[in-house]
This record gives sequence, C-alpha cells and structure tokens, in this order.
Amino acid sequence: MSKKLTSRTQDYSKWYNELVVKADLAENSAVRGCMVIKPYGFAIWEKMQAELDRMFKETGHQNAYFPLFIPKSLFEAEEKNAEGFAKECAVVTHYRLQNDPDKPGKLRVDPEAKLEEELVVRPTSEAIIWNTYKNWIQSYRDLPILINQWANVVRWEMRTRLFLRTAEFLWQEGHTAHETKGEALAEAELMNNVYAIFVENFMAIPVIKGLKTESERFAGADETYCIEALMQDGKALQAGTSHYLGQNFARAFDVKYVNKEGKQDYVWATSWGVSTRLMGALIMTHSDDNGLVLPPNLAPNQVVIIPIYKNEEQLEEISNVANGIMKELKSKSISVKYDSRDTFRPGAKFAQHELQGVPLRIVIGPKDLENNTVELARRDTLTKSIVALENLAETIESLLNQIQKEMFQKALDFRDAHITNVETFDEFKEILDTKGGFISAHWDGTSETEDRIKEQTKATIRCIPLDNIEESGLCVYSKKPSKRRVLFAKAY
Repeated sequence: MSKKLTSRTQDYSKWYNELVVKADLAENSAVRGCMVIKPYGFAIWEKMQAELDRMFKETGHQNAYFPLFIPKSLFEAEEKNAEGFAKECAVVTHYRLQNDPDKPGKLRVDPEAKLEEELVVRPTSEAIIWNTYKNWIQSYRDLPILINQWANVVRWEMRTRLFLRTAEFLWQEGHTAHETKGEALAEAELMNNVYAIFVENFMAIPVIKGLKTESERFAGADETYCIEALMQDGKALQAGTSHYLGQNFARAFDVKYVNKEGKQDYVWATSWGVSTRLMGALIMTHSDDNGLVLPPNLAPNQVVIIPIYKNEEQLEEISNVANGIMKELKSKSISVKYDSRDTFRPGAKFAQHELQGVPLRIVIGPKDLENNTVELARRDTLTKSIVALENLAETIESLLNQIQKEMFQKALDFRDAHITNVETFDEFKEILDTKGGFISAHWDGTSETEDRIKEQTKATIRCIPLDNIEESGLCVYSKKPSKRRVLFAKAY
C-alpha cells in the first residue's frame, strides 16, 4: 500500500481515515462499527491513560470496576438517563446457543435459554454504580466516595469512524458521591479543569471550558461542564465532559445518608469521562499530509535513531555511538528507539517514522562519526540541523520541551484566529460556510432558537464559556435580548 496520504485540503475525512490506518493506529474489525486498536495506537492511549490516572489519584480518586451488564429494571430507574441512551443500547436476551437441527454445523439461540430479565450492555455505568452505592452509604462518614473506572462501553452507533465514533470504545468514567450540593459542584468543575490541564499540557491542544445548554447536557444531569477543542477543518470536538447530577440518581436508587444533625438526606452526585475519542482529537489537531505529528509528551518513541552505513564495520561503529546516546537519553526519561533493521532502506525508515509522528529523528553516518556530529530532524517543522555529539542529550531534552510548547502555540493561534464574533444571522451563515471555526454570538437562551439554528445550519451551541463576561445584546436569530455570547460550531 502506498504511504502517500490524500491531502487534507482535498478530502479531510478521507485523509483522516487513511492516516489512522496507514500510521498503524487502528483498523476496522469483523464486528460492524467496532475497531481493532493496534499496538502503536494503543501505546499512545496507554500514555494518555497513565497521565490521567496519575492526575485522578492525585485528586483523591481510586479505581474500581463494575459489571458490563446492567439489568434493564436498573437501567430504567433514572428516566432521563434511560431515555437519553435507549436508542443506542445493545441488549442481551439469551444466555446460550445450541446446534441448529436444520443446519448442521451452525448454531442458533436456544429458545429455552431466555433470560428472566434482559441485560443492557453498558452505554454508561451510572445505573449499576448507584445501585451499588446504595449498599456503601449509610452515614456522612461514608462520604465522599471518589471512584473512577477504566472500561469499555457500547453505544450502537449507525455511522462510525475510527476513534471518533465507534459502537464499542474505551474510556474512563468517574462516579462520585457527596454530602452537599456545593461539594458535588466543586467536584464537577475540578474534574473539568483536570481534563483541560491534561489536554493542553500533554496533548498540546487548547480548549475552551464551558457549560452545555440544557438540550446538550448529559441525560440525567443538572449541569454539564465541558472542554471544547477546534480541529484543523474548522469543526469542533468535545474533548471531555463532567456532569453535576444533583440528587437525581440518589433519588432514583434511594441512596440516602444520615447527616451530622441525625437527619436523612439524598446524596449529591457527579460523573465525568473522556474516551479514545481523544485519539481522534490528537490526530486532527496536529497532523499533516505527511502523517502524524505527535506532541513529545505523548509520543511512544520521542526519538528514533537511524544508522546510515555501507558495511558491518560501519554499522558496529555507529551502533556503539547510538547505544551511548540511548543510555544518556533514557537516563533523562526520554523514550528512544534504535532502528537498525536491515530489511528496510534508510528512506523507507524515514517515511515510516515521519508517518507515525516521531518528534525527533537522529541520523548517524560515517561522516558524522568523523565529525562527532549527528543530523537532527524535527517532525513538526520538517527541519534538519547538524548537532554536536557533545551534550546531545541536553540539546534533545530542551528541544523536546520546545516542540511541545510550539505545537500548543500553533494550535492556539489557529483556534484564536477561528473564533469570530457575529451580530446577524446572515453573518453567522456566511462565516460558517466560508471560514468555519467557533462563532461567538448572542443567544436568547431558549431551546426553540437553539433547535432552529441547528436545523437551518447544522451548527450547535458547543458551550457557554465559563470565562465569558456578561454582555448585553440581541440574539443572532430571534433578536430577543441576550446577556452573553455563546460559542456555535459544526462539530464531530
């Protein structure tokens, strides 16, 4: 298969799909709408997972695991949540197969093995977790409960795309229980901030923190905090959400506690999560027509060393130098790979590591040995330089930090250049069609106006930014009074 990708400007969707497959991140499976995450893609996800897990534990959370299957009666207990996910649920109705008497060698569902109660394959775990919390909570002394789960979930999507929307995906979901409303609200905002810090500092993606409108909230939440990012094609992507659930699930599952005054009250709750969709955000924010561009903080291999040689004697000399470089880099916790494969020519190795987004490439040849230098190539800018072997590890350490910062700044400059204030609906539509990005506009606060704008433009309110100051104006659509601007965009 050719390594050359379709240009982003020619066909962004095709470019994305080709890149995911050719960079060896993931591929479609034999199961409709489900993907196989390949080792290189999973290595990136593992780095994301490790950093997030560390951040969760630093904020007092513990990991646990809950069942994949949820009895239908439990799933129905919180009505808004059940209604919100009903159309995406996969349901188990039988527990056994049997040989098909009419078709030798084939199996069929055993009609005698029907479950007494159908089981929903979890699209999210609030129901099973809050049914469990009922047994864990009796008194204020049992609170707060701060639990996170790393798991897979199933949402039976009709239209799927690798990482961005699949029938099964990997994620983490936090579920916390609190004594007061104030504690729960603080938790929801804290975790939204944790997501923002991770996405900006590790993924090098700038985000806007905000609140979802009522129609865009998580089903069963009283408030949904979110972080929104902007992709290179001008579409927004919801990178993470954190939900203040009020007492809705506590009431649905009768989870009460005795407070310090000796009176019973319902527990206050949050849930929050990010998923392998972050992989899609990482790809679409930074990558180019040559392949992935990975921020050093998440690259499985931050540095690759490639030898250029004509004979075994030269290879041995270069390998001695390469091993010394690797030892120094590893002592600084820099991940490095020595690609000494003799089954690929140097040009093929360059192309592979460029396609897979390795931040820095070191090339060592006979002339470099003579001059005590190496050739250093940056993936993000595609620039090369000759660097002295002396203090090379320090040079690389500094350069990796510089690349991380410059990738974030480049994405931030693009994002900020694609936030446009508009005053009229004609302006709104023109910007949406020609420039894209976030459109900052007044909104009258009604779901009717929100729905009409969506119907006519396919743009949704991505968030009500938390840092927006009050600003009197007229709704871009209805011309009714408005107190602040919100951000609209077409989105993934």
